[in-house]
Amino acid sequence: MTSLMLKAWSRELDMLLQVVDVTGSALLFGSVAQAYSPDSSRVALDWAHSIPVAVTASLIWPATIRSLQLNRSKRTENIVEVAIELGLAGALSAFAVGAVSFFTGAPVPVQVPLLFGLLQTLVLGGMRVALHLGLRGLRRSGRNTRNVLIAGSGPRALYIEEVIRSHPAWGLQVIGFVDDEVPHGTASADAARVFPIAVVPDLLSDQVIDEFIIACPRSKLEQMVAVVDQATAAGVPTTLLSDLFGDLLPVPVVRRFGSLPALTFAPVHHSPAALGMKRILDVVGAGALLLITAPLLGAAALGIRLTDPGPVFFHQVRCTLNGRLFTMPKLRTMRVDAEALHSELAARNEMDGPVFKIQHDPRITPIGRFLRKFSLDELPQLWSVLRGDMSLVGPRPAIPHEVAAYKTFERRRLSMRPGITCLWQVSGRNQIGFDDWVRLDLEYIDTWSLGSDFRILLRTVPAVLSGEGAS
Repeated sequence: MTSLMLKAWSRELDMLLQVVDVTGSALLFGSVAQAYSPDSSRVALDWAHSIPVAVTASLIWPATIRSLQLNRSKRTENIVEVAIELGLAGALSAFAVGAVSFFTGAPVPVQVPLLFGLLQTLVLGGMRVALHLGLRGLRRSGRNTRNVLIAGSGPRALYIEEVIRSHPAWGLQVIGFVDDEVPHGTASADAARVFPIAVVPDLLSDQVIDEFIIACPRSKLEQMVAVVDQATAAGVPTTLLSDLFGDLLPVPVVRRFGSLPALTFAPVHHSPAALGMKRILDVVGAGALLLITAPLLGAAALGIRLTDPGPVFFHQVRCTLNGRLFTMPKLRTMRVDAEALHSELAARNEMDGPVFKIQHDPRITPIGRFLRKFSLDELPQLWSVLRGDMSLVGPRPAIPHEVAAYKTFERRRLSMRPGITCLWQVSGRNQIGFDDWVRLDLEYIDTWSLGSDFRILLRTVPAVLSGEGAS
């Protein structure tokens, strides 16, 4: 199958799936709404008065699929990751339908969005999983394959070939290497399988080439410009591996710098659509949690007022995205003169790195110890989430003098908006050293997805209720 045929088939399949998503969503929502309405005549009236809900129900699933990039080829992705992302799409769909129903006052029973999201995940998501598994089976049997030429013939090129061979379900076949010079004295491809750059036009004419993978050292990049030019002219996609400048370099983002195409090697390389969705969930989630926890927040504030003189809230300057300063509110859990006593207690610090923590801090009030144990003192931070200074999930916001002591690589913790909860929060909190804390934060940043946020939020509930690792 030629590259042009693959592109056309991929577009047609994507369009077909979009039609199925919209039609299937509309039918599922209508069926669920019908099932929960005892009077069939009332259903028509509800539909007439619930057009925004019906439109949302029909379009939110395909819109979420596209924002999570689930409409792209998943040839090289794990089926479990795909299933988790589809489950998240169903949850977001249910949430959107419920939110629109609430704000429009539509007469939609609360069970409808929940069942609708579940059915979308099982039916529409199951269809995509079945398609994914079916295509993997075809690729294993030698069909639906893509022919790959690797530009380069040294160790990096051989490593890419080995990765491809170890994943037969990807359906990729390496038909050779392109290089004018085969390196000597190191691992390299068999010279019989290496083609000079000058014959690339002939290869494109005589053989089916679906993709070029540039896997050469930096010293040969200039030579490979001709390969990219020929591939582009023939309509064949080119993949440039991003580890040319080191294994730890972030995945690049393609953007435009004025009229020029550019690669941005950003520590946070997530799609704007996904980050926008994260922000929407932050606002809605923080607003809902503030309403739900208002009685608890009021009881805690009253307890502070009755048991200890001084203000209810404690405001502290913290660092948000890229080191910008903001004032973070917390319920006060320490004596009023706690900041003044910090220097006297510095020698008792039990944490490594620039963070200050001691197990039995004498500055903590009795009610403050209880509030800290169950993280109730952090409830006012939901207001910081609404303001945009924080997120529900992200690295914990650091104090400026701690940031001043950071090593260069530790500052990458500031490359994502700080959160109320994080991997550190659900992995033992103060029982974890600073180095591991940084490692967990960087792992979160490098592997972030809406699904990972959802999993951390689920793990936060038992972590907070147990009070483990708090001080």
